[in-house]
Amino acid sequence: MASSNFLSSLLLLLQALITLLSAASAADSNLFTEYIGANFKGVRFSDVPINPGVDFHFILSFAIDYTTTSNSHTPTDGQFNIFWDTVNLSPSQVAAIKQRHGNVKVALSLGGATVGGKPVYFQPSSIDSWVDNAVDSLTSIIKQYHLDGIDIDYEQFHADSDSFTECIGQLLMRLKNNGVISFASIAPFADAEVQSHYLALWRKYGHLIDYVNFQFYAYDANTTVSQFLSYFAEQSSNYNGGKVLASIITGASGGLSPQNGFFRACNILKKQGKLYGIFIWCADNSKSNGFRYEKQAQNLLASAR
Repeated sequence: MASSNFLSSLLLLLQALITLLSAASAADSNLFTEYIGANFKGVRFSDVPINPGVDFHFILSFAIDYTTTSNSHTPTDGQFNIFWDTVNLSPSQVAAIKQRHGNVKVALSLGGATVGGKPVYFQPSSIDSWVDNAVDSLTSIIKQYHLDGIDIDYEQFHADSDSFTECIGQLLMRLKNNGVISFASIAPFADAEVQSHYLALWRKYGHLIDYVNFQFYAYDANTTVSQFLSYFAEQSSNYNGGKVLASIITGASGGLSPQNGFFRACNILKKQGKLYGIFIWCADNSKSNGFRYEKQAQNLLASAR
């Protein structure tokens, strides 16, 4: 009996140790994510430097459930079309970059801010019809382009938070259950309406969301290191248990910039075991500066912990 109790206690101790080690590993990730293709500046996957010491995710931007007619984009109730630079970011180029770099995965992002200069709205006619259409159309695109994941970046809504929650949650569930995607992320920012929709989604379907690509660059351009760390703590609390990524924007101003201490803040988070990864919006704009900050971010993530 004593031996049995000892073995049981030892097993419980080992299980607790494994849990702690897993949590520590997850909290100190080397994920680097780059959005690409939205601004049609001729950037290719092969232009972007890829450090072999990171897990690298490209996110094609965007797939939108709107018509492609240039003079009159209208909602299509979950029937998604491609709106990224397909000339330079084609299915064969996706396959090539993944073959060349074993640490690369490629996803697509849904929604975005605008199409044809006008706002993109999340606007389902019903939950069931939107989900059915979205599953069918996205499955086709994902298979055609050899993609691995999906990102949710709707920023304006003609639907309440409950409808958004069910549409997106059921979409992620079906795509994952069908083996169509292996990971999913969301891309909220600090706006009351945006947060109300994404936090409702998180509360019910957070278990299906692997990363929170929080748009910290949507904060004021004069953000300081201490403010950024405060924002990061606030959003980590909002998306409790989620892998919240730090972020910067290139080719524009907003949030904590590299010049004002972004990488210093990331190093602080890394030492605290809170840096799950970094994402950059976007490769299209970074091309003109030689992907300076992409290199710096990946070097930081790949460096010894």
